[in-house]
Amino acid sequence: AFASLVFTVTDPNDLSIINEFRKGLENPEVLKWPENGGDPCGSPVWPHIVCSGSRIQQIQVMGLGLKGPLPQNLNKLSRLTHLGLQKNQFSGKLPSFSGLSELSFAYLDFNQFDTIPLDFFDGLVNLQVLALDENPLNATSGWSLPNGLQDSAQLINLTMINCNLAGPLPEFLGTMSSLEVLLLSSNRLSGPIPGTFKDTVLKMLWLNDQSGDGMSGSIDVVATMVSLTHLWLHGNQFSGKIPVEIGNLTNLKDLSVNTNNLVGLIPESLANMPLDNLDLNNNHFMGPVPKFKATNVSFMSNSFCQTKQGAVCAPEVMALLEFLDGVNYPSRLVESWSGNNPCDGRWWGISCDDNQKVSVINLPKSNLSGTLSPSIANLETVTRIYLESNNLSGFVPSSWTSLKSLSILDLSNNNISPPLPKFTTPLKLVLNGNPKLTSNPPGANPSPNNSTTPADSPTSSVPSSRPNSSSSVIFKPSEQSPEKKDSKSKIAIVVVPIAGFLLLVCLAIPLYIYVCKKSKDKHQAPTALVVHPRDPSDSDNVVKIAIANQTNGSLSTVNASGSASIHSGESHMIEAGNLLISVQVLRNVTKNFSPENELGRGGFGVVYKGELDDGTQIAVKRMEAGIV
Repeated sequence: AFASLVFTVTDPNDLSIINEFRKGLENPEVLKWPENGGDPCGSPVWPHIVCSGSRIQQIQVMGLGLKGPLPQNLNKLSRLTHLGLQKNQFSGKLPSFSGLSELSFAYLDFNQFDTIPLDFFDGLVNLQVLALDENPLNATSGWSLPNGLQDSAQLINLTMINCNLAGPLPEFLGTMSSLEVLLLSSNRLSGPIPGTFKDTVLKMLWLNDQSGDGMSGSIDVVATMVSLTHLWLHGNQFSGKIPVEIGNLTNLKDLSVNTNNLVGLIPESLANMPLDNLDLNNNHFMGPVPKFKATNVSFMSNSFCQTKQGAVCAPEVMALLEFLDGVNYPSRLVESWSGNNPCDGRWWGISCDDNQKVSVINLPKSNLSGTLSPSIANLETVTRIYLESNNLSGFVPSSWTSLKSLSILDLSNNNISPPLPKFTTPLKLVLNGNPKLTSNPPGANPSPNNSTTPADSPTSSVPSSRPNSSSSVIFKPSEQSPEKKDSKSKIAIVVVPIAGFLLLVCLAIPLYIYVCKKSKDKHQAPTALVVHPRDPSDSDNVVKIAIANQTNGSLSTVNASGSASIHSGESHMIEAGNLLISVQVLRNVTKNFSPENELGRGGFGVVYKGELDDGTQIAVKRMEAGIV
């Protein structure tokens, strides 16, 4: 009997702690431990106690409804490996677990512990499972996981749902190679999922329903966690797109991302995943709703262009959404660019023509960042694009040169990179304020119009005013080298005004000569006449010539037979039969139609006499102007 007592008695230190544990309870009777003391590790063994020799290894009181605090020296049970206190009403301050080097499983969840000491996790080198869920720990200030937890290299399950965890998600959790279950829902966590979580072996990750600002940033890193079976991210401020690589999570069965700020198109890789549950509600997903292979799927309260799975969007909608993707989905555009008609008046910065086709993209100072999408080339009716004063980078897509109707492209005050594409149609291109571009880009010549006025800006469904630009250039097709083009552009600034002046002078001189000649012609001799051949029956043997003053271009022909009519500007010679007479000769022989050579007057004009050098007598009738 004495030998039995010696070898079965509980370690005195362990016995003292267990008795203190019992004394602190408001309802110790539910344990059914001996009232008058005894030996927990003796015979019979106390309920809910497991010993190894004289040392207590396990305390298992799950769901007994126990009330009261824990002894603050609980960590003196140095051989403790399992502690199951879950689903009771334990309260007060948690004792430190520092030094419990053999503790592997600790279930403290669903109690009323209100404080956790800073050294709680120190030295838990064999810890595999820790549950602190549903405890109001440090309710006022919240608390963070201390760095000491990272020494628990064998930790597999860490669950701390609704226990006032606050601050960023510790990076060291992503480096714990054995961690498979991390459930941190309904706390006060903030910030992004750390990059250290890349390629972790986690199977379950719950970060949903964080209060306050919630968690934020991209969810790209989760696409690398190929072991995931359950991923809950709902009720946060996560943004960006669902990564295409999400399809690599072939073990995933449950995905919930509802009530976030996720944007963009649903990747086909996600639609093709045979999930048990998929919740996409309350985000800003756009484009078409794909045909999902998930058993249960919900996608309400988004910005899809259609409501039916598999229905396609209008081509213009898809072109604009691809543009939106390139400029990283600024919130103002995400909130207004919804539905299947960009001309319905709700799409911020978009104006349409009378045919309900997109004609203007007007997005200055719209918080655009990223690159320009080639998809804009699919908007064949667009005439003006204003994207100044944003943070755009990269190149102007070469596909934009196919926009035949495009007349203005304002990219000023961005960070556009050369080279610029060669447009085949004239284009007003505003580029000032792009440090990577020269002031006069290759293929462009300075425009005489050096500003973009508010009149250039659309007035409906777009910002009401436009900033002035300080310089603009005209794109014209050219095969010359950039250096030659730049040189010619500078020369043109000097040469064009001089050439214009010389051209004006060249036009003025002939005009002046012409006017003087016309004025002189009003005082010259007749410029049209009719010569009547010599008539043998005429007793006077006189050649008769009729001459008309050319003031209105008319001439009276007295005898059409054998006569010739010559109008001013065609000839100054008169030929009839064998007679060839110049007008100047007629002027000379009539003494410039002197009154002293006047033979008579008739109803059609005055007749003058004259004599040629060979003695031929002629009579010249000078007909009055206007006779027909």
